[in-house]
Amino acid sequence: MKRSILIAFLALVVGQAIGQITQTVRGKVVDIETKYPLIGATVALLTDDGSVKGTVTDAQGHYQLTGVPIGRQTFKVSFVGYKEKVLNNIIVTSAKEVILNIELEETAMNLDEVTVTATRDGEVQNEMATVSAREFSVDETMRYAGSRGDPARTVANFAGVQGADDSRNDIVIRGNSPQSVIWQLEGVIMPNPSHFAIPGTNGGPVSIVNFKTLRNSDFYTGAFPAEFGNSTAGVFDLKLRNGNNQRHEFSGMFGLMGTEAFAEGPINKAKGSSYLINYRYSTISLFLKLGVDVGTTSAPRYQDATFRFTFPQKNGAELALWGMGGLSYTEILISPQASPVQELYGDSDRDQYFRSNVGITGLTYSYPINKNTFWKTTLAASNQRINAHHDRIISRDTLPDGNFNPKNVKITPLLQYTFSETKYTLSSSLYKKIGYGKVIKFGFMSDLYSLHYHDSLRVENDGLWPASNTWNVRWNADRYAALLNYYVQYKHNFSDNLVANAGLHGTYFSLSNSISPVEPRLGFKYDLGKGRSLNFGTGLYSQIQAPYLYFYTDPQYVAKYGNEYNKKMGLSKSAHFVLGYNAMLGKNLRFKTETYYQYLFNIPVELDKASAFSLVNTGSGFSRFFPGPLTNAGTGFNYGIEFTLERFFNHNFFYMITTSLYQAKYRGSDEVVRNTTFNGNYMFNALGTKEFKVSKNGVIGIGPKITFAGGHRYGIVDSTASEKAKEIVWKDQHLNDYKFKNYFRADLRITYTVNRPKVSHQLAFDFINIFGTKNILNIAWAPGINPNTPFAYSYQLGFLPVFYYKFDF
Repeated sequence: MKRSILIAFLALVVGQAIGQITQTVRGKVVDIETKYPLIGATVALLTDDGSVKGTVTDAQGHYQLTGVPIGRQTFKVSFVGYKEKVLNNIIVTSAKEVILNIELEETAMNLDEVTVTATRDGEVQNEMATVSAREFSVDETMRYAGSRGDPARTVANFAGVQGADDSRNDIVIRGNSPQSVIWQLEGVIMPNPSHFAIPGTNGGPVSIVNFKTLRNSDFYTGAFPAEFGNSTAGVFDLKLRNGNNQRHEFSGMFGLMGTEAFAEGPINKAKGSSYLINYRYSTISLFLKLGVDVGTTSAPRYQDATFRFTFPQKNGAELALWGMGGLSYTEILISPQASPVQELYGDSDRDQYFRSNVGITGLTYSYPINKNTFWKTTLAASNQRINAHHDRIISRDTLPDGNFNPKNVKITPLLQYTFSETKYTLSSSLYKKIGYGKVIKFGFMSDLYSLHYHDSLRVENDGLWPASNTWNVRWNADRYAALLNYYVQYKHNFSDNLVANAGLHGTYFSLSNSISPVEPRLGFKYDLGKGRSLNFGTGLYSQIQAPYLYFYTDPQYVAKYGNEYNKKMGLSKSAHFVLGYNAMLGKNLRFKTETYYQYLFNIPVELDKASAFSLVNTGSGFSRFFPGPLTNAGTGFNYGIEFTLERFFNHNFFYMITTSLYQAKYRGSDEVVRNTTFNGNYMFNALGTKEFKVSKNGVIGIGPKITFAGGHRYGIVDSTASEKAKEIVWKDQHLNDYKFKNYFRADLRITYTVNRPKVSHQLAFDFINIFGTKNILNIAWAPGINPNTPFAYSYQLGFLPVFYYKFDF
């Protein structure tokens, strides 16, 4: 059957039309700061034979180029008084028009002195960022082996970035907790954009973010500008694209991660309004039935959707209604299993039922008031709701061969919780150009939280089961809180070679009455000529704690500290210092290095005893944290050096090699300096893609990738405490002193793309961990797996084949 499907697919795409297939490229050219349209700008297609095909923008800054051949194309954009820009590797397909909106930067040079500036992969869009920033493109998501179409897994290939483990897409930046990274959508901080999200984390097994709905976005790994707040590590700044406002276009995709449908097109052609809608439903359960190992015996079900409706207004203004959300549900059932199992996503002594819903929607109004002023305001609402129920296995018959009799199992309710976080956001910013190279931007983001946390755990009967009918209420809170972030930042071009950015940020959180009134930010970029530059950035940053942690109540501490004893936890803080150097070693080869130091302080650690605990070690995994009394007395520091060698896509291939050497340390309330949980010491990635033209309009792409990284940290298991807690508890002594063996994984991506008139097809295979390397993740509490001990190694994902078939028309 599989062979028949493949033959049918090849038969469909091999019969290609004779003659050259072309497409339309169009868009808008604007000033990079004020978004004001540039009238009369020239947009030209550069061809291999040296010929030029061009057009100019109209009174609204719009342009259109017809008859553009399919494939990877290069465009040059120029306008008097602005730096010329060359855009490389723009992918043109037969099925969809290319909407290419271009922003140009003003120059101080005379007309005769203007030179062409090539825009290469990874160049950040935000002009206020001078260091530790990279553009994230849709093409990269499609190109990188092992990314699974997930933006978070894609950026794990960048220097200084790695995932916490293969089963999740948490982002670890320079040894910091994944919780320290924020996701922004359309300038608004959004909830964890993942299916099966756990409170206090920013990742999960599957992302709800669909790359086809994004325009190129920015990713920051440190020393980011003043406009970003409530993060001490990094920012993923996502932007949704507009739909095609002149032609209806559609896509479909089927693969391991889901079946999806995509549509975009005009609402009113005359007014230029458009829609963009994407919907996906999971298909993992189908592949489980076929025997494909995805790391779990459960059949997770999830669905997600993204939309954007855009309505142009008078004088270049724009009103956009947008949203993104996902629903997920799974049952991890251990009691029906006839043999011991090690469950990657849950515990092996209980049945677990888990549901998580997340969504954000907003209304954004943007207005280029004049050629020197731009205003943008967003009103948004978001919610994340998590429900879980656990039934404890209290007895089951063990057969002589060590397996179980699933027909004779006794279970009892153990846990029930519902967490809901709703947030209403008003965000506004104003750009003002006050002369050549002098731009000031100021704004604010105000959030109103509606927080509801309810959790009960059944009490054991002196360690025996069945348990008593007594339940411990650990969360019982219904509260409101406000978070305010405000900023001002200024960019000054001393010349076309020297740029400085300076800004101030402030944060206030009403729940704990915490304030960080002034957080300075500063950055410089000096162009040394011949494609070389020096970069520097520094700043002070703060972040609130995961909201659910403020309301936990442990009966052991209530008499001494009162209910909700962590309600007054302050802001965690971090100071960043980054120095970077960039050099073009050739027309298509770039070298980049950065060295950094980060000092973390005001980190919550234990109050009532000296211990190794610190919140810097939380923020990943599938478990919540149950804190005792905490105080903002912990510290930490991260330092390292990073290298990137990147060959841009040219002559049908590219490669990127990244290396990071780093240390990540912390100090708990016992004043002992230790490795953080995320201190792997080194990371190495090498990946590339080579494309082969196999017919007039058909291309095969082969992209290998290898990853080396330091192993996960661990310590000495406290057997007594682990038995009581029914999970692994580490002793303070030697915590994180040891590492499992180093991590290694090899992936391979193979794609076949073909363009026919008005339709394009792509078949892709992502072979993850092609050698089936057994990388140790951690030591897990796993009674019943090993007859001699309740502990067992938990492993990363084994070999996993991921595929999809996509068509556009």
